[in-house]
Amino acid sequence: MLLRVARRAMTEHGLEPDFAPAALAEARQLAAPASPFGPDVRDLRGLDWCSIDNDDSLDLDQLTVAAGLAGDSAHVLVAVADVSASVPPGSALDGHAAANTTSVYTPPRNFPMLPERLSTDLTSLDQDQDRLAIVIEVMVDGAGSSGTPNVYRAAVRNKAKLAYSSVGAWLEGKGAMPPAIGAVPGLADNLRLQDQVARRLRADRHEHGALELESLEVRARLEGDAVVGLEREERNRAKELIEDFMIAANGVIARFLKAHDFPIMRRVVRSPERWQRIVDIALHLGERLPSEPDAKALQEFLLRRRAADALRFPDLSLAVIKLLGRGEYVASFPGQEVTGHFGLAVSDYTHSTAPNRRYPDLVTQRLIKAAVEGAKVPYARPELEALATHCTQKEDDAQKVERLLRKAAAACLLSDRIGGEFDGLVTGASSKGTWARIFDPPAEGRIERGQEGLDVGDQVRVKLIHTDPEHGFIDFARVAHVAVGPRLP
Repeated sequence: MLLRVARRAMTEHGLEPDFAPAALAEARQLAAPASPFGPDVRDLRGLDWCSIDNDDSLDLDQLTVAAGLAGDSAHVLVAVADVSASVPPGSALDGHAAANTTSVYTPPRNFPMLPERLSTDLTSLDQDQDRLAIVIEVMVDGAGSSGTPNVYRAAVRNKAKLAYSSVGAWLEGKGAMPPAIGAVPGLADNLRLQDQVARRLRADRHEHGALELESLEVRARLEGDAVVGLEREERNRAKELIEDFMIAANGVIARFLKAHDFPIMRRVVRSPERWQRIVDIALHLGERLPSEPDAKALQEFLLRRRAADALRFPDLSLAVIKLLGRGEYVASFPGQEVTGHFGLAVSDYTHSTAPNRRYPDLVTQRLIKAAVEGAKVPYARPELEALATHCTQKEDDAQKVERLLRKAAAACLLSDRIGGEFDGLVTGASSKGTWARIFDPPAEGRIERGQEGLDVGDQVRVKLIHTDPEHGFIDFARVAHVAVGPRLP
């Protein structure tokens, strides 16, 4: 049923759930890269590269390694899978990737942007396999700043395929070292260095006003055809390490293309037009924000709220995310004034580190390789502008599909618990309806009965009265008003 819902939702949003025969035929004809790789490709296979991703991820886009330098400085290398070598413009593979622009991840199955022969094999940076990559050098000083951009092609070899959950627990002193780390001499020390450098980069971003937001991410756990649980994904130091390095690498790429007078498909979050609404929310929580958008002041407010009320902080974060406005892709050209990324407090930012999963990253990779080779820009201005608009729209469509399937999976799990009572938190209250997120399992539904007098942030006890997995609906009736939360406007 979930697979049927996923396919229907993709089609309704203009996404293609299946590859055309021509695209699959092209994928079958491809071969893995083999040495000699060419004079313009550096051989970095001897470095202690590793990947860190979700436990079940097979489409590995990035590897990392670090080296300490004099004083407090460090040298970080990020290797990004060379996907563009296998997906030329105008090919059937490129046509499918350009139509969807992203992989779509749903509980019943993933719908990859590229066939699995590429995304989980030939262009995935799998362990113990020689692969071509774009390598991005990030120089980090004692304060966390990154220096002059340096980008080039290289051959790499993943020494250890690692997972966020186990590496995060180890770095935080909550779990044993994963065996895959111990199997590579020196990798443990290298990962500790990577962790230190990542935290330095993060502290530097926060000093400049990058926002610390915490959205509630839930994954459905399936056994066979049944949804058997909803698991909240917790942040940890391993996830933050990769996030910090990818943000730094994406900034390097933007500066690299800018230095070569190349256009950039930027990832931007504009200065929020609904800043006054954020100011009003802060005021109702007893805090004051400046009358004009100020990322650093907002970050300090968020840190105080997380310390004061960790239970409601994910919902406050979600409200702020919505009011900041959606991220979007914008093509910029040499000499043009650009918009930055308000949430990251950076002016130069692009997406480049996930070309197996996102089409903007594949487009950017083609720009990078042309700049490295001294070739002309591979896209005309109108084409790049149209691609930026299209990628923004398709990303929105994919997110709608993923949200629907998360709701449908939650409705499946709760279908046999009609009449059960749950503790939760009101997450939305308006003329359109009142919504609550229950704590266990973490799922959201509409309060159909007894919603009068409820407001965002109130703790409630609700009874489950109806589920509709086909449409992702969960309906509750209020049993008790447990605690009144802060009254948000």
